[in-house]
Amino acid sequence: MIRKIIKIDEALCNGCGLCVSACHEAAIGLVDGKAKLLRDDYCDGLGNCLPVCPTNAISFEEREALAYNEEEVLKNQQKLKVGIEEMQQQNQHQQQNQHQHQHQHHQGGCPGSRVMSLQREEKALSSRLEQLASTPSMLRQWPVQIQLVPPNAPYFNHADLLIAADCTAYAFGDFHQFMKNKITLIGCPKLDDVDYSIKLGQILSMNEIESVTVIRMEVPCCGGIVHATKTAMANSGKIIPLRIITIGTDGTLLEDK
Repeated sequence: MIRKIIKIDEALCNGCGLCVSACHEAAIGLVDGKAKLLRDDYCDGLGNCLPVCPTNAISFEEREALAYNEEEVLKNQQKLKVGIEEMQQQNQHQQQNQHQHQHQHHQGGCPGSRVMSLQREEKALSSRLEQLASTPSMLRQWPVQIQLVPPNAPYFNHADLLIAADCTAYAFGDFHQFMKNKITLIGCPKLDDVDYSIKLGQILSMNEIESVTVIRMEVPCCGGIVHATKTAMANSGKIIPLRIITIGTDGTLLEDK
């Protein structure tokens, strides 16, 4: 049938993800960093996504398309609701485990999850191991894994945030230059069975983050860490400067935007 439906200009789309949040029918998703109409029959043609697009990449068109299927949309919304609830429960469980780990540390347990701010002073390298290093560490806090950091850690407030796919540190030889004066978080969206956008959304909502830099590999699966960050930013309702850096599998800097 011929009907009115949205059209997305990928050349204008900046991948902010605001339209994804605005579409109650879940007809829009981010694919390779660009907004995409996932299913014609999920789009009701009302255009709630149009006013939130900052680049005017979304418009209406009339074309051959499947009819709007309200029954399927309701089923999909229920699935999404259940999925979100499960992820929230999982995140709550992870936070409870984290608090337990922190408590265990105070009782003499494993120190691996202890929250620490690391002070870096401009001074001569002292130890033999540090003398062998070409570049001193720029790490400013512990832990660094996205799943382990508490959203209310004091080092987040007024911080410049670096969110990196963990392979990037091994691929790019001078990776620590990106970490200078930033709070660093790492993760792998392919291997970690968790929705990073929940934890990142908490960090952005609970703290005054000055800027966010995302470093990803060029491989497609690494787009998940960019998507999670943009989703978290959209859900937080805050406008924060965002920089995305792409590293090639050969260790070259491919893109910086």
